[in-house]
This record gives sequence, structure tokens and C-alpha cells, in this order.
Amino acid sequence: MVAFDQTLPLALKGYAWLPDLRRKHHGRPFTMRLAGRRTVAISGPDAVRFFYEPGHLERRNAVPPQVLDTLFGRGAVHTLDGEAHRVRKALFVDLLLEDGADTLAKLAGEAFDDASERWRAARSVTLFDEAAGVIADAVTRWTGVREMVPAADLVAMVDGFASAGPRQLRARQARRRQEAVLSRLIEDVRREEQSTTPISRIAHHREDGRLLDAHTAAVELLNIIRPATAVAWYVAFAAHALDRWPENRAGLTDDDFTRAFVHELRRYYPFAPFVPGIATDDLRFHGQEIPRGTLVLLDIYGQHHDSRVWARPYEFRPERFLGRPAGEFELIPQGGGDPRTGHRCPGETITVALLGTLVQHLVRLGYYLPPQDTSISLSRIPARVRSGIEIVVP
Repeated sequence: MVAFDQTLPLALKGYAWLPDLRRKHHGRPFTMRLAGRRTVAISGPDAVRFFYEPGHLERRNAVPPQVLDTLFGRGAVHTLDGEAHRVRKALFVDLLLEDGADTLAKLAGEAFDDASERWRAARSVTLFDEAAGVIADAVTRWTGVREMVPAADLVAMVDGFASAGPRQLRARQARRRQEAVLSRLIEDVRREEQSTTPISRIAHHREDGRLLDAHTAAVELLNIIRPATAVAWYVAFAAHALDRWPENRAGLTDDDFTRAFVHELRRYYPFAPFVPGIATDDLRFHGQEIPRGTLVLLDIYGQHHDSRVWARPYEFRPERFLGRPAGEFELIPQGGGDPRTGHRCPGETITVALLGTLVQHLVRLGYYLPPQDTSISLSRIPARVRSGIEIVVP
């Protein structure tokens, strides 16, 4: 028997919604209705393997229109399946899994240090806003875009994807603006000889012998620039963690500990609540029937706080990642499995490199936090530190 529709509880409870429901079902897969649609919720490493098994689920019709029109863009790689996804994904793998992540992280570190000189002259600055500007500047230069894409528009695209109000409107307007600007730039770049910059490689990318239309190419260019800027969320979370657990500061001079700290940030703090897919055939998972056409939700936040997957999951413990891999089916803030062949985001390499570099630069800054509200509401998606982390740099 399918329970009552869960759309309103999701809106009210945010990240806690799906984990709470899963606890009521003792962690087992269960059926519900969401926006009137039959939905099955799953979680855990086995669920990740099932979710990303080729042929099980499609993404093309699973992503809600409000997410396409804000976060991903129409025609994005996130909406493709099968061979079309493999071909488009190969472009991102080539761009993001080479040495580009280190180059971008170095640019961001330099931009962070340059900006910090200005921060010293200010009474205080908001770290979230400043980090977004630093990253937007670095990733714009790295991609070869001639004029910086405004950080405010990039932040708006991320901040509004799960809202039905003003945040959603700002996100849609920001995406329309930047898709129009970058579409024109793509057309200009196509009149030039191809280079090794990401914008040139996207502009000249061919599928079935044809160039992507300028709009789709602009969408995919934004799908490099926008996620990189979203690392600002984690920079603010890093400062939040260092304020609560300052004993971690000492280890952030060491690259291995820094990587562990970054992984723990991505596990502990809320960002993506879950990811959707639609069953392409009649399926079965751990005794749960999943008829063709059923919406399937993989609970990301719940998995990251599940004691069956992580020891003491509600404690912030970077050392859990020392001397062990992150786990491609356990730590899944950007999808699960192999980023080269599956739906795990190849931009994860950039996220880890950027965040590690900026955390180390942040610790060296010698800042302090004046009194402020550093609470994080789990009902807000995506969650943010309420104050944005106001810092003073002496």
C-alpha cells in the first residue's frame, strides 16, 4: 500500500525528510508518492551500485524542470543516457581528469591570496561571497572565457534549484543571461583556430560528426564554471568546521590530512539531498518491486549519516579517510561509481583540488570570527551557513 503524498513533508523537512522516512522503514527500500508519482527510496552502497548499473535507470526524464532551468540547463550531460551520455561524458573526462584540476586550484589559490590583501583593509568580509568571487575569477580564466562570469549569477543558479520562490526566479534569470552571453562567445570561438582551452574544446566538440548547437555548448561550459563556483558552499562549511573543531587546524599543513578533511566536509555537511532516476524496466532491489516508470530516489544525505556505512556518522572525524580510499560507492556527494565510465561527476577531481587548496590558504590567513549566527538549517536546500561566515583578517 502506497502512503500519502510526500511533497509537502519534503518541502518542510529538507535534508531530514528522506532519512527520517528510511528510519521508519528500518533502512529498507520503501514505496511512497512524490508529486503524485509512485516513488521508491533506496540508500547504501548496494543501492548505489544498483542505481548506477547501466540499463536500470534513466536520467533524461527524471530531473525536474525547475532543476534543469536553474542548475543543469536544458540538454546537459546530466540528462543523457546510454551512448549519448558516454560520448558527452568523454568530453568532460578529458577536460576535468587531466592536470587541469591542479592548474585551476593553483589559480584559485593565487586569487584567494590577492583578495585577502583587500580583506585586511576591510572591517570584515563574508567568506562565502568572497570565495565565490575568487573561484569564479579563477575558473573563468582557466576555461578561457574572456570576461568573468559574474559570481552572483553562478551562485544564484545553485542557490535556487530547490526553491519555488524568489530564489528560483533569480536562478532562472541568471541562467538565461549567462547562456545567452556564452552562446555568443561559443560562436565567436568557432571562428578561431581550435586551442587547448576548455571553451575551445567544447566549442569544437562533435557528436555524430556535428558540432553541438551553440546553446548546448554554452550549457556544458556553464556545467564546468557553475559547479566549480559551488565549492564556495564548502569553503564556508570548512570555516564552520574549523570554528567548531579547531583541533583540525594543525593537520591542514599536510596534504594527506587536507584531503581527508575535504572528504569529511563533503560527507558531513549537507549539499545534494538525493538524486533521482526512472526505472527503465521492471526491477527488484532487496525485495522491493520497482515497476517500470517508477521514480527512484537515491538518498545521498542519509547514506552519509548512516551508522551501517560510517562509524559515528554524526561526528566530524577527518581521520576516518586517512590511509583509505574515499569509496566510490560509499562517499557519493557527486554520484557513485567510476567517473570515467558511469554517472559519477568527473568534476569531483576539481572540487577536491579546489577545496583542498582554499582550505590550506584559509588556515594560513590568520582570520577570526566575530559574533554571528553560524547555524545551518536542514530545511533549506541547498543548506548554507546563515551568516555566510563573517571573518576579520587582521
